[in-house]
Amino acid sequence: MSKAISIRIPEKLASELSAIAKETERPKSFHVQKALEAYLEELADLQLAIDRLHDTSDTIISIGDIREELEL
Repeated sequence: MSKAISIRIPEKLASELSAIAKETERPKSFHVQKALEAYLEELADLQLAIDRLHDTSDTIISIGDIREELEL
């Protein structure tokens, strides 16, 4: 199920979105949805990395150990 939302974006961004939609023959909503999905995935990855960075119990593996393990 989808839900309609309304957003305001700068004119330049709106023009770029329209151009991409026309070029790809996809609706603007398709591109906005894909961009939002990618952004949210990146944000979740960033939060995971930050959480691991602050987790003192998380083991740190050196690049040398990784190379040795992978026989590089």
